[in-house]
Amino acid sequence: MKSEQKGARARAQDARPGTYVDGVRWRQSRARGRGGSTGGYPPARHEPGATEPLNRDEAPRAHRMQPGAAPGEASLATRRQVAPEHAEADGLPQPAQATFGELVATSATARASFERMACAAACSATVLLEGETGTGKSRAALAIHRASSRANAPFLVVDCGALPANLLESELFGHEKGAFTGAIQRRMGAFEEADGGTIFLDEIGELPAELQPKLLRVLENREIRRLGTNTYQPVNVRVIAATHRDLRAEVQAGRFRSDLYFRLAVVGIPLPSLRERTEDIPLIAERILAGLGATPAQLTQFTAPDFLARLQRAAWPGNVRELRNHLERCLVFQRALPPSAPDAAASSVAPRAVDASLTYAESRRRALETFEHDYVEALLKLHGGKVSQAAAAADMDRVYLYRLLRRHGLKS
Repeated sequence: MKSEQKGARARAQDARPGTYVDGVRWRQSRARGRGGSTGGYPPARHEPGATEPLNRDEAPRAHRMQPGAAPGEASLATRRQVAPEHAEADGLPQPAQATFGELVATSATARASFERMACAAACSATVLLEGETGTGKSRAALAIHRASSRANAPFLVVDCGALPANLLESELFGHEKGAFTGAIQRRMGAFEEADGGTIFLDEIGELPAELQPKLLRVLENREIRRLGTNTYQPVNVRVIAATHRDLRAEVQAGRFRSDLYFRLAVVGIPLPSLRERTEDIPLIAERILAGLGATPAQLTQFTAPDFLARLQRAAWPGNVRELRNHLERCLVFQRALPPSAPDAAASSVAPRAVDASLTYAESRRRALETFEHDYVEALLKLHGGKVSQAAAAADMDRVYLYRLLRRHGLKS
């Protein structure tokens, strides 16, 4: 190849067999720059007279011999059938994955999510996992990390809804000694600790507004600034975020920055709810029971067709997490409980008596206090003590839920 005033010319050596392109022998081609273009050449364009048609003897050989192929090697068309990594680019259907990490599925919707996770694991782009509470976003994030080139580096989890804004900033970015009251020593933040690995920002939709521009800077420049210092330092971290909220609606409502949303949603992966993939319940139930240490007899009992059919008819608002809790209850009580069955302790509680000697207002106040206590206690138990998830599931403000916890002396 040599450079010319009008571009670059490439010529094949006469002594070599030559290269065949679309059934013709390629001898030489010239790449010409277009008017007004800058930098680099456009794809090579074959000039008239630069190619020769194949004769009858050369055509079969050109079909068999591909550039760089050894004699007897399969043709390109044959290789396309056995190269699934190029199937999507060639317009062919890709094989669906039945598992990804600890996640299993038979449904098309879940397998499509697995395919996107596999693609995300092959790069370091920022990932946004979206789905209802209990759909397995944490497990998906860990599976992406373990399938990536950063698998041997740290994987750190930060729940953005579990801490107030001032503590969350220190948790993410660290602080210097004396940066605020109680900062008695220098502390590394999660971004520094995860350097070279992955940081999982759970419940990113709960991120306080004052921290959103600071996270945006980290995603744009890959550098952080500790509290109490004016210097920035680079970090090499892969970010995976997750939320149960519709961040597009949050952006429209002005509660979430649009620029931060677009920085997070480089690779958006929706996780379907369990009611959208009921055909996966038998496979998921078997995996859960095995993880809970079920005996072979228990596996047979709790994977019986009639029991699985009842599980598939349930609504499962808590998704896979709720299914896991139900199967664990079945193992505890040693019987196949219907999905809507309450706990044994709850079923033994007698109905509350009404004290008519009290005034209506006082009786109502006491009943409301009792209801609030029991509801909040059961809500936290259902969501494993995670206040942000509990508040979202109850459709109440997280600050108000904290207020109820303090009022009734409950701990998260």
